[in-house]
Amino acid sequence: MSRLEGKITLVTGAGNARGLGAATAHRFAQEGAFVYVTDLKLEDAEGVAAAIRDEGGQAEALAQDVTDEASWDAVIGAIVQGHGRLDVLVNNAGIAILKPLADLTAADWERQNKVNLDSVFYGTQRAVALMRKVGQGGSIVNLSSIAGYVGVPMCGAYAAAKGGVRLFSKVVAMECAADNIRCNSVHPGMIETAMQDVARRDNPEGFKEIVNAIPMKRMGSPLDIANMNLFLASDEAGYITGCEFIVDGGVTAM
Repeated sequence: MSRLEGKITLVTGAGNARGLGAATAHRFAQEGAFVYVTDLKLEDAEGVAAAIRDEGGQAEALAQDVTDEASWDAVIGAIVQGHGRLDVLVNNAGIAILKPLADLTAADWERQNKVNLDSVFYGTQRAVALMRKVGQGGSIVNLSSIAGYVGVPMCGAYAAAKGGVRLFSKVVAMECAADNIRCNSVHPGMIETAMQDVARRDNPEGFKEIVNAIPMKRMGSPLDIANMNLFLASDEAGYITGCEFIVDGGVTAM
């Protein structure tokens, strides 16, 4: 397959082998892309990159703190040194601290906005600058959430950040359309990742009830998100920018 043949791509927060970033990195490599896999822990990123190479794909791991501008500059510098351009950026790195408003601390608020929103600004700004310099356009995919689309209890800070990602992506799309740089947001619902293992273990009956409330009666898989990211990264989405794509099994349609 060659939907991303020859494209240079970066997926942040991709060091968790069961996460959305790792699934996206694998799909990109399967479709011919060179993938830079970044994570806070280099060994985690290298584990995913090595698995991609074992499958015959092309990948390199880099350590990255997405909340640190100097770290972003180092990653972009390495990409420029290695390939001279960046065709696709997936701002995937994120955290969730779920608390009711009364229990939410200023530190919780600041940390979630730093990781989930500020990092998207840092990465997008640098990717756009490089894409404009090279002059070949590009695609930026920003991971939001259904919590950035509708109100979800316990998600005050998380929702604020993810809602910011949604509208920030639209602004970037408008500013960059003439440069053929596309920017879209992806909004996952409940996805089967390691994070769900804890909820299933601690509250099995409540967890089952939540899953049964999904119209499709199941959680999505990381591959469902990876395939959406792949479409938006590819030339098949060449006339799509400034849009949000909900992947939630029908939850927000209710």
